[in-house]
Amino acid sequence: MEKAIYQALCHADTVHFDETGVRIAGKLNWLHVSSTPEQTFYAHHPKRGGSALDDIGILPQFGGRAIHDEWNAYHRYGCRHGLCNAHHLRELTAVEEQLSQPWAKDMRELLVEIKRAVDSARDRGIRQIHPLALCRYEARYRKILSAGYAASPPPEATGRRGRPKQGPARNLLLRLDQRQAEVLAFMYDFGVPFDNNLAERDLRMMKVKQKVSGCFRSEEGGKAFCRIRGYISTMRKQGHNVLSALQSVFENRPLVPRTA
Repeated sequence: MEKAIYQALCHADTVHFDETGVRIAGKLNWLHVSSTPEQTFYAHHPKRGGSALDDIGILPQFGGRAIHDEWNAYHRYGCRHGLCNAHHLRELTAVEEQLSQPWAKDMRELLVEIKRAVDSARDRGIRQIHPLALCRYEARYRKILSAGYAASPPPEATGRRGRPKQGPARNLLLRLDQRQAEVLAFMYDFGVPFDNNLAERDLRMMKVKQKVSGCFRSEEGGKAFCRIRGYISTMRKQGHNVLSALQSVFENRPLVPRTA
């Protein structure tokens, strides 16, 4: 069952990825999740970055679009990418409120406006935004970035080694600029989600587990949790009764989740 879920994710069109810290045998580990609306796969690893993703093995053979929150390790892989705009909305709100930079409000409102346009078009059975509308949105996007760069110029050289710190506003601007196609992927392709909330929801149970019972005492316990929780989440997504699914496992006639 776990292998079937794993293979389904490797061949899916769009997969959400995320990770969160978890303590196993007293040491910090990372719980990684890979998920779609129908499948969930968990794995824990001592590392957070590329070595963990390599060992888990989904991304190295994945050919679809990976949705994530801009953790650099994900960009090591040659698949297409889409960035979580829920994260961008929160960061833009912080720049507006804490740094008093109006461009952040304009960008936040533009992203929300585009999302509403995409949702409206999809509800009416339209499969893409009109090319002229795309051009207008792109022009507004670039104009807002220009205003942002004017409000957040490059930091002055300090004479010390290394690159000067850019600051949160400029770091966000650079990402929105350099990753524009991935930020706006949901606008170009209606099959791309606006955010990475699916993966975040799939990690929520880990946070609940940590609050209730704390860490795992052994790696075996962590692996068992990942296997069981992945099956439960998958079966629930596919409309199965969880208790009936678990009963089928103990009766040695397990319900196998859909993989296509």
